[in-house]
Amino acid sequence: MPRITVSGHPGSGTSTLVKGLVAHFGWTSLNGGDVFRNEAANRNMSLQEFGELCKGDLEVDRALDKLLQEKMLANSADIVESRLAGWWAYRLEIPCVRLWLEVDEHERATRVSYREGNSIEQALAENKKRSAVDAERFMELYQLLPEQREPYTSSLDATNLGSEEVLAATITILEKYL
Repeated sequence: MPRITVSGHPGSGTSTLVKGLVAHFGWTSLNGGDVFRNEAANRNMSLQEFGELCKGDLEVDRALDKLLQEKMLANSADIVESRLAGWWAYRLEIPCVRLWLEVDEHERATRVSYREGNSIEQALAENKKRSAVDAERFMELYQLLPEQREPYTSSLDATNLGSEEVLAATITILEKYL
């Protein structure tokens, strides 16, 4: 079973944290966002367009989520990263650390802007739109929002932390459970 799930909104640093955990522990990882991005790319769609498709055709989203859950149950990785991974581990009663990375929206937009090469204002607007589309979809599909604290064993405010500080704090959290 997974040792940890890592969840957070786009730009919160989940992918960077997972890379650090893989390097530190030598663990394997499964990225739910990659599954989503790969499917969007396979359909020649942007993430926003694919999010809209998922909103209109909920079976696409359900199939992707079911695949992720099956992989979690099949013990396919030590670390599972996705916005809903903590919820899936919680609902499937998978005993693991379920971490939520909290980062304020301006810092997330700054990080996305740097990664994508667009303006902070554009990243902020796109993040808001994507979050609104996703929130509506997640409520309709599962009656939940990823950021609701119920499923998480730990939450880390990473707004003002560098990637090494986030990694160190997460390792400290994990040491309590290992």
